[in-house]
Amino acid sequence: MKAIVYNGPFDVSVKNVPDAKIERATDALIRITTTNICGSDLHMYEGRTSFEQGRIFGHENLGEVIEVGSGVERIKVGDRVCMPFNVGCGFCENCERGLTGFCLTANPGSAGAAYGFAEMGPWDGGQAELLRVPFADFNCLVLPEDAFDKEEDYVMLSDIFPTGWHATELAGLRAGESVAIYGAGPVGLMAAHSAVIKGASQVFVIDTHSDRLALAEKLGATPVNAAGDEAVQKILELTDGRGTDCGCECVGYQCCNKHGHEDNSATMNSLVASTKATGGIGVVGVFVPQDPGAKSSLAQEGKMPFDFGSFWFKGQSIRTGQANVKAYNRQLARLIHQGKASPGQIVSHRLSLAEAPEGYSNFDKREPGWTKVILKP
Repeated sequence: MKAIVYNGPFDVSVKNVPDAKIERATDALIRITTTNICGSDLHMYEGRTSFEQGRIFGHENLGEVIEVGSGVERIKVGDRVCMPFNVGCGFCENCERGLTGFCLTANPGSAGAAYGFAEMGPWDGGQAELLRVPFADFNCLVLPEDAFDKEEDYVMLSDIFPTGWHATELAGLRAGESVAIYGAGPVGLMAAHSAVIKGASQVFVIDTHSDRLALAEKLGATPVNAAGDEAVQKILELTDGRGTDCGCECVGYQCCNKHGHEDNSATMNSLVASTKATGGIGVVGVFVPQDPGAKSSLAQEGKMPFDFGSFWFKGQSIRTGQANVKAYNRQLARLIHQGKASPGQIVSHRLSLAEAPEGYSNFDKREPGWTKVILKP
């Protein structure tokens, strides 16, 4: 089969690799029809993780079941399914509690597994013609009858739509409240979409890329084209000096300060400053324990100069971590099915696997107009 393979920093290519196949009785084999390039893939693409050369990318996957193992009972050949990026077993302590992003079985020695991702287990990614899905009865979400017509919406259930929703959940957003979302990338846009659906009174999206902010405005948010202290000041002005009820971090450890230089503390400290006293902050942007590619010694150790004094004095709370996709994907699928959500509207480019290297390069450079890239194997 053809697949997108990592060769080293800024170097991916389409290669012929051994076909994915059923290996255990609980597996399903999926013919991938849509798979996405995610902003999280760019950390690995740039060589900022321990992702091994020769591995297959891709954790946002949707397709058709073409074979199932003898132990699979619920999933049938011909089903159109979307897979959470989290690989969960369904029976460990964390999965039983709905915390599938922290499965204790799928990545031995660690909490949490994913397809085609650094430090997240041995699972091949789905930027390929075929994907092996373990624990298939648990991990496959069978899609409604409009799956073909709304495929670009449903594929977002694999990661960014649930992750954006998760950001608002971690922040504690309730109907009628205001929220500031730092980052207008795909996850930040999905957080904005989620906040609007939830009935937020004000939704601010902070970024410095005008094309992405235009999408945020289309989704019903107020765009704030600024960074650092300027962004904080604008939010305070728009909330009569009070700050927002809560905030979401949707950028991660490669965020930049007002000078455009990488500073892993920039968005976190801005959130503390622009969120009201006692407000909640939800962090879904990826932060890592070690970042050898960072310029500062503190950031290389996965640490930051965090404004803890102001955070403590304001009595704020922070909740973090990757989304437990299965906690949300079925309900979000119903919103799509009923026309209440349309996450696919942020798609900017539809490419073949052969065009994926170009897609990675342009998306990584934040070229204007490159907001969300999907691949069609």
